[in-house]
Order: sequence, then structure tokens, then C-alpha cells
Amino acid sequence: MAANPLPLITVEEFRELPEPIGDYDYELHHGKLVPVTRRKLKHSLIQSRLRDLLRAVARSGSYVEYEVAFRAVPEYDLRVADVAYVSAERWAKADLEDNMRGAPDLVIEILPPSNTAREIYEKEQLCVAHGYQEFWAIDPDKRYVRVALANGPTTTYHPSERIPLKLLGDASLSVDYLFA
Repeated sequence: MAANPLPLITVEEFRELPEPIGDYDYELHHGKLVPVTRRKLKHSLIQSRLRDLLRAVARSGSYVEYEVAFRAVPEYDLRVADVAYVSAERWAKADLEDNMRGAPDLVIEILPPSNTAREIYEKEQLCVAHGYQEFWAIDPDKRYVRVALANGPTTTYHPSERIPLKLLGDASLSVDYLFA
């Protein structure tokens, strides 16, 4: 006798769940609850550095923040970008009573030990299909930043290199700054 599969949870049902207690938060992936570990201080420090730097060079009217919830797939998916940038044009159309629809223009993930390469790749592919321009995966332990462009190559940046901030004009970011 086959087991009955659990029903899919919608974003609206997910929002009605009680706040998690303990070491995990949750995201909604394809209608299923997925535990995600709470951030450690090193992770939060990198998030703050990135947010502050991106805000300093972002165009007026755009949005830069950490822990940005977005609905790449409107009904059954609610993910959180560690750091996100949304262009002024997209931000002007955002429904402030909802989460970001589609992926932010720039999605940055800081890899905790609990994320597998497959999980990060799956999130990148979800973002590819739903509006992102750049996806960054930052590994604080190995000290590199992998930048995937929606319409271009994927490049890995190491200490002493600079990451061009193509969505933000002529600015660039020192990899060393992230890990200082």
C-alpha cells in the first residue's frame, strides 16, 4: 500500500504557520517546508558589509537589503536571499503588501556549512528562470565568490581580486573586503 503524499503548502498557508523555535527557520520550496539554519555572526557580518557597500553605489530608487523574501514561483515558493538588489524600475512596481515577485535582480547567498552545492545550484536555477541578472555564492571558509550572470559566464573571484558590480554602474567590490 502506497503512502499518501503530503499536500503542498501554499505561500498563504505558510504565512499562517507559527514562528519557528530553536535552531532553524523555514523556507517554502515547491510547496514543502525546508528547514534552514539560523545565521551565525560571521554570516551576518558579511551580509551587513555587502548591504552597506551596495547601498552606497546603488542607483536612487533601487532597493538593497539582507534577508529579502521573494516568491520566484508565486503560489508554492517563498525563499530568502541573504542579500538582494532590486532595480528602481522593478522596485517601483513592487507590491509592498506582499513579498518580492520573481527573483531580485541580484541574489547573493552566503554559504553556511548546511547548504549543499546542489541546493545552491537549484536556487540559482530557480532565480535564472524568474528574473535575476546575477547570482552570487559566497564561501566564507574557502574565501571565494562565484558570480553567475543570467546572460553570460560564471566567474569565480578570489582574495586580491575585484568583482565588477555591473548592475550598479562602474563600481567594483574587493573580495578581501568581504572576508576582512
